[in-house]
Parts: sequence; structure tokens; C-alpha cells
Amino acid sequence: MIDWPLAELLPHAGDMILIDHVLDFDEEQIHTRLEVRPGGLFNRPDGSLPAWVGIELMAQSVAAYAGCRARQQGQAVELGFLLGTRKFQCNVEHFPVGSILQIHALRSLEDDNGMGVFECHLDGPGITASARLNVFRPPQVSDYLQETPAPSTGTPS
Repeated sequence: MIDWPLAELLPHAGDMILIDHVLDFDEEQIHTRLEVRPGGLFNRPDGSLPAWVGIELMAQSVAAYAGCRARQQGQAVELGFLLGTRKFQCNVEHFPVGSILQIHALRSLEDDNGMGVFECHLDGPGITASARLNVFRPPQVSDYLQETPAPSTGTPS
């Protein structure tokens, strides 16, 4: 298991960090896990997590992969964006309380412009889910977060 605190690997804060641990990672992949606990931001009244949260769990695993690589290289952890997913499939409607979920994300494409594609799998007791995530980590993330001034209409106020 990786000992780095998740808050140092993910550009998320507090309750928005959904995964519990990074089990291991290398240049191509990461393995993470979590235990489904009631009372989180996305839990249903019975404490379970809706299956669609699996996409966010996969995305956070990809973000943790980027954070581990940055930390390993002595760089700052930077913000990235989930652009979309393809072929999300899950055999259940929710993840029950107490379920231990393991997520595996494998990098299948990454270019110098920050675009990436990851093949992701989530497994638990009687649970299987998979998806292909398209992600983007721009070289100068601050440029993407600045507001553009509204264009002038040419009419006096």
C-alpha cells in the first residue's frame, strides 16, 4: 500500500475524496480501494452508493495515478478534467454498505498535450463495473481556470 495521504495526491478536499487507499501503482496503472460507508455525499438513504458513482471512483483513481506520478517525480499535483466515459457497464444498481471495492485503472493512451485514455475496472463482492475514461490534464491548468472578460457590446451603460 502507498503511504502518501490521498489529500496530497488528489486535487479534491474533504468529503469529496471517495477512495480510501492507493494499493500500488507503476508507470502504466494504479490499484485503489474503498469501503462503502454510509453518510457520504453520494450515499442513498440506505447508505449504499449508486452504481453511477463508480465513474467518479474510477476518475479519482486516475487522478491518484497522476498524483502518484507527480509526487514520484518531485512535481506538484495538478488539476485534471474528466472529459467523458465510454462503455460504462455495471452489473448492479448500487454498491452496498460494507462492500470493499477495488479499482484498477490502466493507461492506454497519453499524449504530450495532456489527453489520456484509461481502461478502468471496479470489482467487489458480486460487483463488476468497467469503463473507458477520457481525461485531460492541460500543461498550464491555470490558463483554463481564468475567466474570460465579457465582450464589450459597444453600448454605454
